[in-house]
Amino acid sequence: MRLIGVDVGGTFTDAVLADTQTDRLAIHKVPTSPDDPSLGVMRAITELCHHQTIPLDSIALIYHGTTIATNALLEHKGATAGMLTTQGYRDILHIGRHQRPHHYSIQQEIPWQDRPLVRRRYRKGVPERLIPPHGEVLIPLDEAAVRQAARELKDARVESIAVCFLFSYLNAEHENRAREIILEEYPEVFVTTSASLSPQFREFERFTTTAINAFIGPIVHRYISQLEQRLRSAGIGAELRIIRSNGGLATPRVVAQKPALTLLSGPAAGVLGGAWTGERSQRNRLITFDVGGTSADIGVVTDGQFSEATARDTWIAGYPVLVPMIDIHTIGAGGGSIAHIDPGGGFRVGPHSAGSQPGPAAYGRGGTQPTVTDANILLGRLDTDNFLGGAMALDAAAARRAVHALADPLGLSELEAAEGIVTILNSNMANAIRSRTVQKGIDPRAYALVAFGGAGPLHGAEVARLLGVPECIIPPYPGITSAVGLLTTDVKYDATRTAFQVSTAFDLPRLNAAFTQMQNELHQQFSDDGIAQAAVTFTRFADVRYVGQGYELRVAVPEGPLDAAALDRITDRFHRQHELEYGHFFVDSPIEIVTIRLVGVGQAQRIHTASSFGSGSPQAALVKTQPSVFRVQNELRSLDTAFYRRERLPVDEMVAGPAVILQTDSTTVVPPDCTFRLDPHGNLLIQIGGAA
Repeated sequence: MRLIGVDVGGTFTDAVLADTQTDRLAIHKVPTSPDDPSLGVMRAITELCHHQTIPLDSIALIYHGTTIATNALLEHKGATAGMLTTQGYRDILHIGRHQRPHHYSIQQEIPWQDRPLVRRRYRKGVPERLIPPHGEVLIPLDEAAVRQAARELKDARVESIAVCFLFSYLNAEHENRAREIILEEYPEVFVTTSASLSPQFREFERFTTTAINAFIGPIVHRYISQLEQRLRSAGIGAELRIIRSNGGLATPRVVAQKPALTLLSGPAAGVLGGAWTGERSQRNRLITFDVGGTSADIGVVTDGQFSEATARDTWIAGYPVLVPMIDIHTIGAGGGSIAHIDPGGGFRVGPHSAGSQPGPAAYGRGGTQPTVTDANILLGRLDTDNFLGGAMALDAAAARRAVHALADPLGLSELEAAEGIVTILNSNMANAIRSRTVQKGIDPRAYALVAFGGAGPLHGAEVARLLGVPECIIPPYPGITSAVGLLTTDVKYDATRTAFQVSTAFDLPRLNAAFTQMQNELHQQFSDDGIAQAAVTFTRFADVRYVGQGYELRVAVPEGPLDAAALDRITDRFHRQHELEYGHFFVDSPIEIVTIRLVGVGQAQRIHTASSFGSGSPQAALVKTQPSVFRVQNELRSLDTAFYRRERLPVDEMVAGPAVILQTDSTTVVPPDCTFRLDPHGNLLIQIGGAA
């Protein structure tokens, strides 16, 4: 069976063709088409099939990672959205919580106030009221008011409507009826109910998540429709699947209804690709390190399990998002990050980037500010004649001029300034990794760093050294690892229920009934997707806290009917998790189960291995030897450095650094006192000298 994975990035659209019978992979990159990304996707697919002499109609499945939803939110270029909410509560979206992004700043930006997802004039309150703990109706829904609000929003030509009532996570009756009335009055509008998208407590976060879905919904819906139409017009009958933020695949129909579930689609695929890389090299504790031109995405995989973001950590573009997603931390650090002197005279790198236009000075597109790419050229770590496989020439003189303009006011030489740029960037990225590991009770020294993206392999080994990580792994195709990751996952759906159960009075029948109901819902979802019940597995979780705490920790829930013994195991797991996270626990304090979760995974066609790499020798792979600059024993030294072609390296032969390894989609730097070898799966394994 032939599968294609297509990942759309800001600069390039990456495609991978996999044959599950031969384990053969083929890759292709084309420029992203920002105005209509589906054009770039189609070009990537058709050109890849043409180059491999594969008929278009022989492709069975297409797995797709998209940035449509994320870009619409980041750029604040969404639809004109309206909202129906409980009368008197239309300003929840504006007020938020008492916490501000920066507690002590009096001149800060509040995204949900400065860039509202739904303008106040389009937020309509209607009489209705549900009350806890079970969602009893206190005030019936005023259907006439809903109908009038729908007509007003239709007259205002809003493109989508969010329906967000208080306590609807306990009882969706009012929201469902409001949706029916809206569609009677305005059939063509895009409607999202908070109970269908995120049936959890915390009204501000739930309302905002629903507003995000309404804001991006029409754009994502149009994109998916366009893409499906183009695929059919080209004679491609393959089924399309979209990667979601939780690391699982979903049908276009599901994504078109709930596009907020794809907000971290691309970065999630990167974590999957990094995990798959480690798994093939028998490493199951991994830090994934995806560095592009503008940002670095960091994920953690422990014993094959991804860390999942919690309610207090999940923010995108400054807005809280209350949907399941892999815990991915992003910072402004990449090959295009600009080095500068701040107003206080400090030497800084990033977070602003030169992007692809004009790009680093060395690109010759009009850029004049010094970037990380320019610094790596001065240090001799990028081959100006073999960038992107020789498809793009780099201007070393322009890079030198840009770095000189920074070095002169700092009183540094050009090489000192260039090395300083790289060192500061590496330190920034290492600190970001510490925030996701050390500060969460995870010892990075017990992990391997999987470095990928266009710039990850350039910096991976030195970042690993800063963290004491003993090994850095570079995937076979580091520049398109996210596209490869698309082919390594399954269909995945989540169900959640807010429970509010205290350990002094657990209601076991209610908990068991809720899990049964959620399982029936997911079975129906998988059945709609054509996945047999026997191919689906379920995992249960609970968000738990001590009574009186403000946030929860996620723990696994044992299989089978819940009884007193199962609740004791949940309590013990929570105590252990609390100690791991915060360094202490309170064994005699009552706990509270706040939210219960069910994750269903349906088997999809996926790749499990890939063709072997490497059949040459270090001598056959050697391109040239030239000086590169490294810091050795706190001194800058120019060292003879071997430049190798990756595809000609031998398997399982240890080679000493310093070395630079060239390939079309990335460049890998192996510092002095490090060694590397190519394993049978094509992964470069760099052993870090000096690591703890």
